[in-house]
Amino acid sequence: MTIREQLEQWEKEYLSPYATLSMESKGRERDEEQCDIRPVFQRDRDRILHCKSFRRLKDKTQVFLTPEGDHYRTRLTHTLEVSQNARTIAKALRMNEDLVEAIALGHDLGHTPFGHAGERALDRICPYGFEHNVQSVRTVEKLEKNGQGLNLTVEVRDGILNHQTSGNPATLEGKIVKFSDKIAYIHHDMDDAIRGGILTEKDVPKEIGDVIGYTTGARLDHFIHDIVTTSAETGDIRMSEPVAEAMQKLRQFMFERVYKNPEAKSEEGKAEQLMETLYRHYLKHIDVLPAEMLRMIDEGEPRERIVCDYVGAMTDRFAIGIYEELYIPKSWHG
Repeated sequence: MTIREQLEQWEKEYLSPYATLSMESKGRERDEEQCDIRPVFQRDRDRILHCKSFRRLKDKTQVFLTPEGDHYRTRLTHTLEVSQNARTIAKALRMNEDLVEAIALGHDLGHTPFGHAGERALDRICPYGFEHNVQSVRTVEKLEKNGQGLNLTVEVRDGILNHQTSGNPATLEGKIVKFSDKIAYIHHDMDDAIRGGILTEKDVPKEIGDVIGYTTGARLDHFIHDIVTTSAETGDIRMSEPVAEAMQKLRQFMFERVYKNPEAKSEEGKAEQLMETLYRHYLKHIDVLPAEMLRMIDEGEPRERIVCDYVGAMTDRFAIGIYEELYIPKSWHG
């Protein structure tokens, strides 16, 4: 018996009857020989962790555009916090930690530079639209590894696609990540907003604080404990009604005070214009795109879709650098 088979047997004996077992995965789009050490979801986690789009997350905006300070979240630190929340919940409920970690690490791979401002710009200008969850799946299926994709399992791709509020994941592990994503961004976006002087803890309405706490740490702890205790032995992942209601009120509070705050979002119009400008530029100069992307056009992919892939994959810094190179005059040295 290989190490992988021993681990699969351990899952069968130890994990909850509601957990998704590695040995029962629906498999990959392209059949592969199994690893002798790692079950399929652990292998998917490793592939995501080592791919280029994961590394680019370190220089992509979470909420605050290129903030002056070392402690504000990026898309990468957000992803790691989602992963940690999800693993804590999964471990407590005896769900498949490898599966939740793979979904969590991959859920934002398709995010644009400049956060949701970049997403809005591409959705507006590209005739095929742009949704970061759909783009994350496209990234792992088609764009990574020079057009080969990562060939992930059905369960991981489903969880990535359905991590948003409107999504309906097919596995309970996917549902854990869906909750963990919201918990993470509400927690750390408020923490960053307090650090940036946009909010103080005293601003949190009493009706919310009385239910889930008056510090970011207390709220994070409360959310996770509530999901664990409410979901245990139910065959579902859920929050209690009072906590779910308080979370919705807190999310609405964050939209009013942070996500739509003119001070916090003052540069987003410029970011959107930059993204649209780069999109139009590369549509006119398609020949400068990387060879693997030109090959995808030759194979029938629409030019607009490929340009959207290219611009959407950029980091904040790279997008700004390209824009400056193309459109900002340089000093003449003679």
